[in-house]
Amino acid sequence: MAVPVFAGECALGALPAGDLVLHFAELGAPFGVGLVDPGHGWSSGRIECLPQLGAKQGSSSVRVVVLGAGLVGVASAWYLAEARHEVTVIDRQPEAARETSFANGGQISTSHAEPWANPAAPLKILKWLGREDSPLLWRLRTDPAQWAWGLRFLGQCSAAHTRANMVAILALALDSRARLGALRRELDLHYDELERGILHIYTDAREFETAIPQAALMREFGCERAVKSAAECRAIEPALAGSALPIVGGTYTAGDESGDARQFARRLAERCAGRGVAFRYGCAVERLETAGDRIAGVRLAGGERVAADGYVVALGSYSPLLLRPLGIRIPVYPAKGYSITASLTPTSIAPSVSLTDDGAKLVFSRLGSRLRVAGTAEFTGYDTSINAVRCKAILRRTHLLFPQLGEGDDIEFWAGLRPATPGNVPLVGRTRIAGLFVNTGHGTLGWTMACGTGALLADIVSGRAPSVDPVPYSV
Repeated sequence: MAVPVFAGECALGALPAGDLVLHFAELGAPFGVGLVDPGHGWSSGRIECLPQLGAKQGSSSVRVVVLGAGLVGVASAWYLAEARHEVTVIDRQPEAARETSFANGGQISTSHAEPWANPAAPLKILKWLGREDSPLLWRLRTDPAQWAWGLRFLGQCSAAHTRANMVAILALALDSRARLGALRRELDLHYDELERGILHIYTDAREFETAIPQAALMREFGCERAVKSAAECRAIEPALAGSALPIVGGTYTAGDESGDARQFARRLAERCAGRGVAFRYGCAVERLETAGDRIAGVRLAGGERVAADGYVVALGSYSPLLLRPLGIRIPVYPAKGYSITASLTPTSIAPSVSLTDDGAKLVFSRLGSRLRVAGTAEFTGYDTSINAVRCKAILRRTHLLFPQLGEGDDIEFWAGLRPATPGNVPLVGRTRIAGLFVNTGHGTLGWTMACGTGALLADIVSGRAPSVDPVPYSV
């Protein structure tokens, strides 16, 4: 039996609880699908940092409201609370990680730092244009925001930009992976985690040859991505021995990990609550209100206003919709990704090492007795409906790689909106409005970079020197 599960992106919009599974696209006013403003482009240039957020009288802490209880919002809350701030998290859903973090690929993947925008991308996108089953589908719309984002994407496809963006992503991803491991040990977190590395496999000889210098560049900047022969790939993951597709080679990053991102976010949210973080679930955000040059509060859909000293927008793809009325325009656009989650039988021959199939832009993660397969990107605005053709393409590729998978009867199909920037580098830090911060734009690497961006955000709010240079991620 196939069970469709739909998902959108974080905490905006008034949604009845009963509409959670099937109607995330039907956002209530004022944050409906039609809110993409046809008249605005993106902010350009760097905004100068404002003075650090001031502490309350007689206290070293400040009150901070985090909007969004996905992976990024929960990680931000954890590190803000660790810095002794008084933190409240607001989300429209009844619990953490019910939208974009619900059924993602399950990888902590520093080795996936190469941005989508690279010299080979424009030709591939043209080749895939109009193909419903293509790894990246650009669905042309009368949406100037989509076109503006697309032009910026093309501008990031040069070799120089690709290298700079990869270095920025990798620095944050490596820091984040280390922090996640430390949290797991400190808090005894369990989430179907596997520390068996990530194996990138290639079925096209030319793409494998291209990957070799990319892996060398990543090693230069601290990512232990080692080139492996086809035989070595099969030794690392024996389930590949039965592949109907030729495995020509791969790269292996032993320090990368996999697990259930939703479980991780929920466990961390529980630990946050244990440290005094207040979670206000089922509260839809209507707007941010200003008073002079500062944020005065968050207006909820029921009319209540929540006031604090600082506000963090961690709403993924919906962040631009909340910020745009304030005159803040960020280059974030939704990239719809898909996943299937298949139950396995005792006789299933399925991978236990997390895999990335570069040719099909898919990732595979073993989650206990389940196999999660996720990936592809569809640029179609805020539409969260599930495309059966794209789901069938994922299943078809999965069965070619693992003909003896033998999954059970229950397969869940899911789609969610990943907040993408043109260069895949997230946006973390202050805005031009005092007391207003953002943490969004993580693309496909939300879990990979969540702890790193959460810690970076907390350092910026607290006026501390970050462990990672904040400049590449500034708003």
